[in-house]
Amino acid sequence: QVQLQESGPGLVKPSQTLSLTCTVSGASITTNLDYWTWIRQPPGKGLEWMGAIDYSGSIYYSPSLKKRTSISRDTSTNQFTLELSSVTPEDTAVYYCAKCPGLDATTTCAHWGQGTQVTVSS
Repeated sequence: QVQLQESGPGLVKPSQTLSLTCTVSGASITTNLDYWTWIRQPPGKGLEWMGAIDYSGSIYYSPSLKKRTSISRDTSTNQFTLELSSVTPEDTAVYYCAKCPGLDATTTCAHWGQGTQVTVSS
């Protein structure tokens, strides 16, 4: 049974860097052929695909967020991480990690973390 769990601070100050970790169990991030993905949902808005890392370590970013986003992984702990720099209140959202069959995918992702609320505020 594949499970994903997000962790990280729930409050970040403007201009700082948001850092989240997704811990995966039940599947290996280095052998499973799906994409290990970060998705967010701002209040009152739809899901936004942010980026993903695949089994080989190749990384893919949303063009709109690429300049501020960094995704990495720790294969020893089966975790992958998201960093979003220079945050503003517009980055306030529920952040999800997910296991998805393709890039820029949200509705087809088979496994999701429960989501973590991140608020950007001073």
